[in-house]
Formats: sequence, structure tokens, C-alpha cells
Amino acid sequence: MLDRPADQGQRVDQMADIAPVREIQISGSEELDALLRMQREPFVLRGLVSDWPLVAAGRSSDDEARSYLLAHHRERPVTYSVGKAGSGGRLFYDENMEVDFATGRGWLDDIFDQMAQAGSDQDAGAVYLASIDLHDYFDGLHEANHVDLGERKLMSSLWVSSRSRVAAHSDFPDNLACVVAGKRRFILFPPDQFGNLYPGPLDNTPAGRPISMVDFHNVDFERFPRFAEALEQAQMVELEPGDALYVPSMWWHHVESLSSFNAMINYWWRDSGRWHDQPQNALFMALLTIRDLPPEEREHWRAQFDHYIFDPDPELAAHVPASARGILDPLTDDTAMRLRSFLLRQLGR
Repeated sequence: MLDRPADQGQRVDQMADIAPVREIQISGSEELDALLRMQREPFVLRGLVSDWPLVAAGRSSDDEARSYLLAHHRERPVTYSVGKAGSGGRLFYDENMEVDFATGRGWLDDIFDQMAQAGSDQDAGAVYLASIDLHDYFDGLHEANHVDLGERKLMSSLWVSSRSRVAAHSDFPDNLACVVAGKRRFILFPPDQFGNLYPGPLDNTPAGRPISMVDFHNVDFERFPRFAEALEQAQMVELEPGDALYVPSMWWHHVESLSSFNAMINYWWRDSGRWHDQPQNALFMALLTIRDLPPEEREHWRAQFDHYIFDPDPELAAHVPASARGILDPLTDDTAMRLRSFLLRQLGR
């Protein structure tokens, strides 16, 4: 186990024991496709997108990168956030557990001007553009700058910010993150470390999923003692323009933008059926329907979940006629649609 620091706080980027993310070399899109199907741990592909025009612009200067993006941008406002001054770029909660950044709509050139001002002021709050859809907000940007990911149904997004820190969180889809301007640091944790990362509220989150309450720049090991165990499993990498990082589904990741202007294009996808909903919705339903039941009733439902979901017998439905098994069989588009309709009717009562 890592030794705890003598004083209460310590910056994670001074903890030399964090293992590096594995780096892999590939020869083309077919090898990348096979790699993404096989691997369930993060890996780095240095220079994967180094031939993108946007990367060339980002390597030239911040102004060149901004000009390139503006040249492809459709004239429509985008949603952006501005963090609290003096927070060191951290997007988090305030003392009342409300998010400590303001969100608004604006024109991209004005937002870039704010970013430039924030980049020259160490005490300014972060200016942050999150998950801007490439196809909805830009013309030709995807066509000139994209990774061939085969037949996957992709969500392709642009992320841009001044210096910022995004708390550790996890996402349901798989993720390929491609840095195009500036430098980013990722610290990643396996899914089973979520308890050691001290997740915050489920229903009051900065971006829809719970985040770690640990401040990675000033770790309070007295308040979060199990975080030392999480660090034993952590992996860290710094990415330059042209580099890409694969973040598998449900891996927790803390993201820090280290430059005055940072831009990244990422791809999210799932290899499951198109009807496959967010498992977090089932967690919310369980909170609503099961958690506060008497203990003996909770145990009954735990057994039911094990029986049908977590540890089903291969012959689970063998005693039911094949024509009557319905959702006991593996779901199809048709049975999933009927199940969704049933749930909506139940919730609408």
C-alpha cells in the first residue's frame, strides 16, 4: 500500500508510484478494430491522429486551432460552462453541494475569447465546452478529422477548455479520446475501485453521473482513507496532440487539461443492442422500489436479482414452453420494445 503523506494533503501528480497506462502500436484500422474488441483495459496509441489537419493547427498555435474550428463551425450557439475564480480550474461543488460553475449559451468565437482571457489568468475560472456534437455543430470537421472505427454506431464529440480539472467519474459507453490541441492528463481506475473513490450524490451531479469527492490536487487521506487503495490500482498518462487513449466502459477517469487551450475529439459507442438502456436507470428504480424495504424483503429481491440477472441458471427457462418465455429469453428489438412499453405504462400510473 502507498504510504500516506506526512501532512494531510498531497498532489496526486507527485505520487510517482502511479503506474503508466500501457502503450500499444498498431498498423491500421483493422488492427485497431480487433484491439478494441479484445481489450478491457485502457491503452494509449501515440500519434494515432497526428495526420489530422486539426492536430497540425493545434501544434502550430492556439490561435490556429481556434481559427480552424471556427472555420468549420455552423452559426448556432453552444452550451458552455464557466468555473469559479480561484478554484484552480476545478469543476466541482461549492460548500452547499451545488455545482460551482455557471452554464450558459453563447457563440463559439465569444467563448474562445473568454478561454484566451482565462488562459492568461491563473486565478480565472475554467471555461469549458463539453461534448459538442461534431455533426450537429460543424460542417466538414468530422470528414477531415476522424478515426475509422468500422461499423460502430458512434457519438462523436468535441471538448474544448482552458486549464481545467474534471473529477474522476465513469461512463457507460466505451471511449476513444483523441487530443488535438494542448496537453491532457488522465488518471484511471478499474471499475471495482468505485467505493475507494468515494462517489458523491447520484441525483446531483455536474454532468449526469456521480463523481469522486476526492480532490486529486489536495488529497485528504483522513477523510478518504481508502483512496490510498484506489491509487494502488491507478494508471496515469499525459497525452500530446495526435495521441489517443482508449477508456473502456465503466473505468473511472480524472481528466486535467494542462494547457491554456485544450481540445479533444472523442468517440463513444456500445457493442450491445440498440435498445440497451443505461444500467444506472435500473439503479434508480431499485432505490425507488427496493432499498428502503424491510431487510427480509430486500433479501427476497436480492435472491430474485441473482436468479434472473446476476447469476442466472443456463436452464433458467427450460421449464417454460419456448413460445411463452418472452423476456426470459435473450432480448431482441421486439421483446425489448415491449418491455420498455410495459415499464412506461407502470411508471405512468
